[in-house]
Amino acid sequence: MKKTAVLIYPNFSEYELTTALSILMQGAKPISIISIDREPVKGESGLTVLADLTIDEVIYEEYDSLLLTGCMDIFSVLTNSLYTDFIQNISKQENFIIGSISSSPALLAKAGLLKNKSFTVGIVEEARTASGVFDDANYVEELVVQDENLITARGSAFIEFGIQFGKLLNLQFEEGWYRK
Repeated sequence: MKKTAVLIYPNFSEYELTTALSILMQGAKPISIISIDREPVKGESGLTVLADLTIDEVIYEEYDSLLLTGCMDIFSVLTNSLYTDFIQNISKQENFIIGSISSSPALLAKAGLLKNKSFTVGIVEEARTASGVFDDANYVEELVVQDENLITARGSAFIEFGIQFGKLLNLQFEEGWYRK
């Protein structure tokens, strides 16, 4: 079974990953936590994570999906082209699936992966416009948006986002665990 890459960066949002990671575990989907280097990465709530692999160690053909979380300041992450280069390269796999929540669609936009794709993002209109990376013509004012093999969501929709990501990967999991 191919793996899901989980890319982390400084101040990544831990809670936005929780449901998706739980569903990947239930579905016995292997994952790799990936960062640009071997340094510990501290999330926005203070959780420090050591990546399994650096972006240079990833064998792209071993992956069929990518999971991206938002962060406190996605625009500082956008200044490092290593992130967008990695996203461009790994997503070249046939039928590749991407789940991107909160502010992380900014990485997809900068990588050119939102062209002609419907999306949502947890960034206010003024900041989207000022960033210069988004084409708001395809922006959808919804909590979760799926366009073919791409799922984008606002941070508050992390439960539905995780469920849709698991379904798109055709994983077997107990959806009721995540419902009220």
